Amino acid sequence: MNKLTVLSLALATCCYSGLSAQETNHFVVKANKLGAEIQPTMYGHFFEDINYGADGGLYAELVKNRSFEFPNRLQGWKTFGKVSVQEDGPFDKNPHYVRLSSPGHAHKRTGLENEGFFGIGLKANEKYRFSVWAKGNAQKILVELIDPYSMGETQVLASGKIEINSSEWKKYELVLTSPVTLEEGHLRIFLASEGNVDLEHVSLFPVDTWKGRENGLRKDLVQALADTKPGVFRFPGGCIVEGTEIEDRYQWKNSVGPVENRPLNSNRWEYTFQHRYYPDYHQTYGMGFYELFLLSEDMGAEPLPIVNVGLACQYQNNDPKAHVPVDQLDSYIQDALDLIEFANGDESTQWGKLRAEMGHPAPFNLKFIGVGNEQWGPEYPERLKYFVDAIRKAYPDMKIIGSSGPNSEGKDFDYLWPEMKKLKVDLVDEHFYRPEDWFLKSGNRYDNYDRKGPKVFAGEYACHGKGKKWNHFHASLLEAAFLTGVERNADVVYMATYAPLLAHVKGWQWRPDLIWFDNLRSVRSCSWHVQNLYGHNKGTQVVPLLMDGKAVSGQADQNGLFASAVWDEPTKTYIVKVVNVSDKAQPVSIEFDGLKKKKLAGQATCITLHSDDPDAENTLDNPDMIVPQESQVTVNGETMQTEVGAQTFAVYRIAVQ
Repeated sequence: MNKLTVLSLALATCCYSGLSAQETNHFVVKANKLGAEIQPTMYGHFFEDINYGADGGLYAELVKNRSFEFPNRLQGWKTFGKVSVQEDGPFDKNPHYVRLSSPGHAHKRTGLENEGFFGIGLKANEKYRFSVWAKGNAQKILVELIDPYSMGETQVLASGKIEINSSEWKKYELVLTSPVTLEEGHLRIFLASEGNVDLEHVSLFPVDTWKGRENGLRKDLVQALADTKPGVFRFPGGCIVEGTEIEDRYQWKNSVGPVENRPLNSNRWEYTFQHRYYPDYHQTYGMGFYELFLLSEDMGAEPLPIVNVGLACQYQNNDPKAHVPVDQLDSYIQDALDLIEFANGDESTQWGKLRAEMGHPAPFNLKFIGVGNEQWGPEYPERLKYFVDAIRKAYPDMKIIGSSGPNSEGKDFDYLWPEMKKLKVDLVDEHFYRPEDWFLKSGNRYDNYDRKGPKVFAGEYACHGKGKKWNHFHASLLEAAFLTGVERNADVVYMATYAPLLAHVKGWQWRPDLIWFDNLRSVRSCSWHVQNLYGHNKGTQVVPLLMDGKAVSGQADQNGLFASAVWDEPTKTYIVKVVNVSDKAQPVSIEFDGLKKKKLAGQATCITLHSDDPDAENTLDNPDMIVPQESQVTVNGETMQTEVGAQTFAVYRIAVQ
């Protein structure tokens, strides 16, 4: 589609078509009746290490199995010559390392080569920081970035030597510049002397990480998260909080402190789906809770950590013995309390001191904590009670989030909501991966919720098209329609996060996902654009909205129109969102009633998201196939006449002069 066609489409979806008044859908914004406050946390992100979301994804480390702690100690590595694995290394939680010994002949070689995560992505003229902990007297290693599949005279792209000059363990660094862009490079290391060299924690990072941090994050992926202006950032999951077995659960204390001594953890997404099996998918904890708190701060989002409630994954365990007995929860409760201290404690506390030593003396100002993930049955609230009591006693202002289980309705959902009310949690985490018809029928889901009970955190949601488990436009359009009901009920819903967040195109277990990437590129899905439009047009207060004289109800029988209206105090702007899920254009008039002395600007900004093909999606090769288009609409006094195109999400911003 050329630019002229795109512009014509944008104008067609925003401008008044001149259809008769009898055919026009009439909206009235009750401009002088500002309603519920919209929470700053309303739209945000949910992060889980699924689809290579951490190692191989957001975490910028390029070396796989850098500390030789995978169950297969040399997985990800090719070795040649005399290489042996030792287990008395300098880091007690990561004791394994490799010893390179002379090959025994001048024309033979000893060394090892790392394949990275589906290769090592290199960019032309970019710098890469190699580091290694090593020991050896007067020894040398040769470090190379290579193209293992090169048809040129050499595989070597960049190289440098490091002199290992101590019999004690010491960290060494070398910066190499890649002359080319390559998606599947490798790292190769040669022993370049006659003796023995021991190597541990072999690492390679781009120098240009997010904010230039060592042990940093991948810049383009963080930018895609930050660009949506998220108000909340939930981590580290998801099912990895539970673990297939309780020993596999995510343990935050193992994810902080010196990165070289953070132990490996298994990842349930390695083996959960036999038809998409990845035997090299583990968690190094390199991007741990400190880095995730720091990322929340960078994005201006409230951090929302989730802790284990003493239950392993209930999908994978029917035996009650798989879970922690109620009378043995003390260490789990203490982990939750210590986490709050790590985030908020001053330097006189044990965990606040560690945070300061890691580089952040100021507290992270944690306000929310979730306890448990997709738990269900009486075993969940009976354990949750002890966490609630302990957290309330130690930190009475902390907001506690419970769960309504894995389903959006049904037996478990109906049981858990009253239990959450009894325990007086502050928010309840609802999950819904549902088909198109569910999203079409659920625009009024929160219209009749209890206004006095716990608030809602729509913690994991995504529209899954029947037979279309990819990020096609139509699913995103229905998500936009559903979110109008979330927004209209901002007195009930305080948070909403799409899930999952990230997926490597060569290593995914679950789809659809918000952002896709390979080793060099990333693409923002249509669902990402929906989140972005809501994040940038959230507003500060809900405004009542009528359609043809009745309150907008969020039902598709309103000519296929879903809508919400908000007021944004900082910009003195009314924002009206209209989603047309029908197959025909809808003429619309938007009247602002009760302006009194306020006057609207003569032009409104109209932003639309549309695709002629409902099955189309953005891809790495065509990332801008479906993106929002902006135009202007004339406002006549207190009324705006426009038309919302078929299968279109439209956002109107009308400023007050």
